[in-house]
Amino acid sequence: MESVMMLYPPMASLVDKVGSRYLLVNLVARRARQIANDAEENGEILDKKPVSMAIDEVYSGKLTLEKTDD
Repeated sequence: MESVMMLYPPMASLVDKVGSRYLLVNLVARRARQIANDAEENGEILDKKPVSMAIDEVYSGKLTLEKTDD
C-alpha cells in the first residue's frame, strides 16, 4: 500500500488565509528568513525549523498580508 502523508496545517486552509499559493510561498519564505536571521543575531537555537514556525504563524493568524494600493 502507498502511504499518504497528511499535511498539517492543511494547504487549502493556508491558501484560504492568504489568497493564493504564490502569496503564501512568498510570505512564508520572507518570514522564515526573518526568523532565522533574528535567531542567528541573538545566538538562539531554534526548536523548530523557521519555515515550520512561519507556517504556524500564518495558520494561527499571527502573520497576515497587508493589502496595499498600487
